[in-house]
Amino acid sequence: MNRQHFLKSAAALALWPVANAALASDKGTAPEAEALVHKAVAALKAQGPEKAFEEFTNGKSFKDRDLYVYVYDFNGKCLAHGANGKLVGKELMAMKDPDGKPLIKILLDVAKEKGQGWTETVKFRNPTTDKIQTRVNYVERVGEVVIGSGVFKD
Repeated sequence: MNRQHFLKSAAALALWPVANAALASDKGTAPEAEALVHKAVAALKAQGPEKAFEEFTNGKSFKDRDLYVYVYDFNGKCLAHGANGKLVGKELMAMKDPDGKPLIKILLDVAKEKGQGWTETVKFRNPTTDKIQTRVNYVERVGEVVIGSGVFKD
């Protein structure tokens, strides 16, 4: 191996961890999802529902890569959705994942029973890949609504 080839190979190997870190950062993490929900809870309390829900759905400050905020009432009505504004105003309690798990009921149950926390794993469409992927959701109850965000696992 000549010196020039060796230096190029060494440089490529040195950059490998950086490239992998960049790929990994394309997905949101659990702590980032929790932080986004905390930020959304604060916005709801400071701005009121009308302004906050509009920003969650149509703004940019509550969207980060594959992370976004959604809000449901305890009847399963979508009040805000950062990945799909067409869901806002719809009763979605009957919505299930491909394995038959009740998506919205799972969110609401955690909020009712614990006030906040992580749900069990479900399958849901990733808005950045448009593929059905495994996901867990972090939710917090604020009065009579549930604010959440989720992390795609695969």
